[in-house]
Amino acid sequence: MTALRLCTPTALLASCAASSHSKQRSQPVPACRQLQAAHSGGSRSAARRPLAVVCKKRQQQRAQQEAAKQRVQQSSATAGAGVGSSSSSSSSSSSNGDGNGTSGSQQAQMPTMGYSLSPGSQQVELGNIERMEVRGNELVLTMRGRPDSASAAAASAAIGEGSSDDEAAEVAVLATKQEEVMDAVVKIYCTHTEPNYSLPWQRKRQYASTSSGFVVSGEGVDGKQQRYLLTNAHSVEYYSQVKVKRRGDDRKWLAKVLAIGTECDVALLTVEEEDFWKDVQPLRFGPLPNLQESVYVVGYPIGGDTISVTSGVVSRIEVTAYAHGATELLGVQIDAAINSGNSGGPVFNEAGEVVGIAFQSYAGSDAENIGYVIPTPVINHFINDYQRNGTFTGFPALGVQWQRMESAALRKHFKMSDEQKGVLVRSVQPISFAHGQLFPNDVLLAFEGVDIASDGTVPFLNGERIAFSYLTSQKFTGDVATLDVLREGAPMRLQIKLMRPNSLVKHHLGGRDPSFLVVAGIVFTVVTEPYLEAEYGAEYGREAPIKLLDKLLHAWKEHEDQEVVVINQVLACNATLGYEEVYNTQVHKFNGSPVRNLRQLTEMVGACTETHMRFDVDYGEVVVIDTPTAREATEEILRLHSIPNVVSKDLLDALPADSAALPTASALAALPAATAAAAVEEVEEEEPVPAKPVPSLPAKS
Repeated sequence: MTALRLCTPTALLASCAASSHSKQRSQPVPACRQLQAAHSGGSRSAARRPLAVVCKKRQQQRAQQEAAKQRVQQSSATAGAGVGSSSSSSSSSSSNGDGNGTSGSQQAQMPTMGYSLSPGSQQVELGNIERMEVRGNELVLTMRGRPDSASAAAASAAIGEGSSDDEAAEVAVLATKQEEVMDAVVKIYCTHTEPNYSLPWQRKRQYASTSSGFVVSGEGVDGKQQRYLLTNAHSVEYYSQVKVKRRGDDRKWLAKVLAIGTECDVALLTVEEEDFWKDVQPLRFGPLPNLQESVYVVGYPIGGDTISVTSGVVSRIEVTAYAHGATELLGVQIDAAINSGNSGGPVFNEAGEVVGIAFQSYAGSDAENIGYVIPTPVINHFINDYQRNGTFTGFPALGVQWQRMESAALRKHFKMSDEQKGVLVRSVQPISFAHGQLFPNDVLLAFEGVDIASDGTVPFLNGERIAFSYLTSQKFTGDVATLDVLREGAPMRLQIKLMRPNSLVKHHLGGRDPSFLVVAGIVFTVVTEPYLEAEYGAEYGREAPIKLLDKLLHAWKEHEDQEVVVINQVLACNATLGYEEVYNTQVHKFNGSPVRNLRQLTEMVGACTETHMRFDVDYGEVVVIDTPTAREATEEILRLHSIPNVVSKDLLDALPADSAALPTASALAALPAATAAAAVEEVEEEEPVPAKPVPSLPAKS
């Protein structure tokens, strides 16, 4: 059986839509932690039946499809040469007593398997169409293939007596196709070395993980056809080494990471050795699956070393919280088991096409077998972004916060007619392109011609609705979107450029190390979501200071380079006596000047010539340090705590050549030698410990 897709000239209705709500989450982050990414673990045993064969289901469907199939066969006679090359022997075969009405010579001959509506291409043999189905903007034709007699006989024996030759042919074709599909799924071995956000000059102990991936092909940044490996971003996060292993191979191949899309949890890899790609066929992407459509999750979960297959159906399609990227994009919920190690593995439909990537599951105790899949629209967006820019630039946002307008009184207050629907603009991000064009109290009526309902949803698929943030996510950073707006009762149309979300408190660092500055025992760093999790655990949404959570969930950037700089901790020394209990509080001013980011603070501290350094922090608290003693105290702290530098690597160029408050480059270079000399001196000054007398043992008689 072969599935062919014909693209229709019409676009999807509102399902081809995209997003506009730049604040991706309105609820505290920890609630999303119930969605756990799975990248080193196990799954229940594999399903034994072929990947896309359910013979009983075919028997039930055949009776319903027979009338439609006969109409298609009759139309092939009238279509003539305008349709294809179907001969009279294909449409009028003699019965040979085997129950399928097909001659033995035709049974061994493969039918024409192709499609085209233009001259000179492969043709569709309409007499062998088993099923037609409309999926979005594609017409999917399921063709019945006929393998050789030996394969059909073996398949007939495999499915049992009483099965038709059509079913045996289906099983034989799909069994061969299943092997090709399985060979394209690989196991990924990754060694991770994550930063220590609480001690930002250190890294945590390295650990290893295993996950899954699969082979695809596409156009590279140079325009040439390339072969890639797709997996999850969390499978290779903070990687130090990545290796891949093919099915049935005892070798592990070093892989190179080309791009990581943290927001969509997709990563693109390649292997430079040509032998790795030998005899492997890239997988094909299929359309967005329908509800209740059967899907198959393939990968290498815990519980064994060989490949595993689990099956299920599509339960839900909606905008979903992505736990790793801390964002909301289109997602598919299935009831197939997705366990540790399944992450990055492909999810297939019955035609053997990839319809998504397994990436997380629901970890709550009140639900079972809830897995989530990254659908093909999100995957294609990631791949197209890489092909356009040579890297991942992210999913765009409009840069506004909005409010539902389900209240009739609210709509009337903003001069909306009874027929009008939309959402209310609450605030506009100052650094977004929408600033100056959209204003608070504007009403968004439509995005790219798609009407927005009062609850913030738009039409999707067949009778469903989805959050209108999906509309924006289908576009690329820098694209221009058309918005229909109601302002003071007057409708207008605006053209607004879309930006990449730039939150004040970053949800991730994109593989970079955290920044820090050490001044006389005071450690300054930048607040990020991983930092809050490192400081307060998985429940940081309840445990972290309320002021920092407000910055995380609701605050906008006033400037492009604005950061939330905090005192991470105060390391004890004479210069910081009395400030040991100050930690995780935001620094607002330095010697009266506002602190915009950590780089600016480093420059101001390095250039300080005043007698004292004053830091104004939250709740009116003040920290003051003597400038003359700060430099010596900083050198002492660096030696005592084995801190390699006074600043992180990304801030080295912000250090002045000479500073009264911070150590110079020459002083920092001498720190390791001074530390070693101090250790030798300490050993030499130790008094020898007198040897203890050995007690004499009584002599044996």
